[in-house]
Amino acid sequence: MLCPHLPEGFDATDPDLLQSRVPFPEFATLRQTAPVWWCPQPRGITGFDDEGYWAVTRHADVKYVSTHPELFSSTENTAVIRFNEHISRDQIDAQKLIMLNMDPPEHTRVRQIVQRGFTPRAIRTLEATLRERARAIVAEAKRSAAADGSFDFVTRVAVELPLQAIAELIGVPQEDRSRIFDWSNKMIAYDDPEYAITEEIGTEAAMELIGYSMNMAADRKKCPAQDIVTQLVAAEGQGNLSSDEFGFFVLLLAVAGNETTRNAISHGMHAFLTHPDQWELFKRERPATAAEEIVRWATPVVSFQRTATQDTELGGQKIKRGDRIGLFYSSANNDPEVFGNPEVFDISRDPNPHLGFGGGGPHFCLGKSLAIHEIELIFNALADELPDLTLAGEPRRLRAAWLNGIKELQVRIPTT
Repeated sequence: MLCPHLPEGFDATDPDLLQSRVPFPEFATLRQTAPVWWCPQPRGITGFDDEGYWAVTRHADVKYVSTHPELFSSTENTAVIRFNEHISRDQIDAQKLIMLNMDPPEHTRVRQIVQRGFTPRAIRTLEATLRERARAIVAEAKRSAAADGSFDFVTRVAVELPLQAIAELIGVPQEDRSRIFDWSNKMIAYDDPEYAITEEIGTEAAMELIGYSMNMAADRKKCPAQDIVTQLVAAEGQGNLSSDEFGFFVLLLAVAGNETTRNAISHGMHAFLTHPDQWELFKRERPATAAEEIVRWATPVVSFQRTATQDTELGGQKIKRGDRIGLFYSSANNDPEVFGNPEVFDISRDPNPHLGFGGGGPHFCLGKSLAIHEIELIFNALADELPDLTLAGEPRRLRAAWLNGIKELQVRIPTT
């Protein structure tokens, strides 16, 4: 294996690094010189009792691992590539109840039930409500802007529609939706000292969300209704989720659906405001390809992981059973072997085989169509209601080990 020219101690899961930037130059070096590269780590620093992982950076290799679950497990060490060093193994193993961390055949069973909530018909039933919500969110951001026209795009716009979509999908009452938002924030913010969220607080928030969801499932089992929850937990003769499984499904939605779409919208707005030609193109033509390019550009999940189930080979490297493999979607989505001029934000890009929704295989994002729909709705509302939006400050990034997160993005609307 060629030795890549990387900074000493480089680790693309280092939350201090990801708070400052996504390491695109280092990813380019790895793709060219060592596309499957052993990244050493001090034992236990990520919550795992090992000394590192294999970093996989090429599009083709990320896709291969994603589509071969018999060789690369999501269950053995979960799909999360880095936890806090103080987490216990029991806490890690408890997360295997989340669909993201399952392997076939159990994953197949749960996914077949859950996908009832994401049929084209189910998404269409949300369309009118979400379009109205998108316009109301933008109008409220405009109305409540400061005297100089400035506001934080993340908290005023980006967080709202994904939360509303998930809450609408599973029937969370309007008065409870802020609780879902608060719980989801606490679950992913434990690496960022600004929020003063400990691992324990994050775990407590997860348990509160699971408990809330389990109660909702129990209510529907006693009194079925014409809604998605009933279809998932009380569908006679079709198989259904237990109350526990439904609770963990909502937990997954709160992170995989809410946080990721929020960050795609935040990065998308920043991309438009730093590429004004693309904003003008979007306002004028509203190309159907825009949302996919926003997801590629943002790649909200920098990486997930798999664990080798047997000795195998990948990218010319011998992988041992039990080795962890990091799938770096941010690198794969900028692979010049697949994307012409990947460093260019181009909302007309077509085709666009990005891996922002996973690399295919059993864990391809079930909520892709809903996420794309949300992105289209919110940017159409922004283009209609706030076409002259400008950037008022640089984005402040979230300190996280596997999320490409923006926690603040100041923007401004004209006041005269």
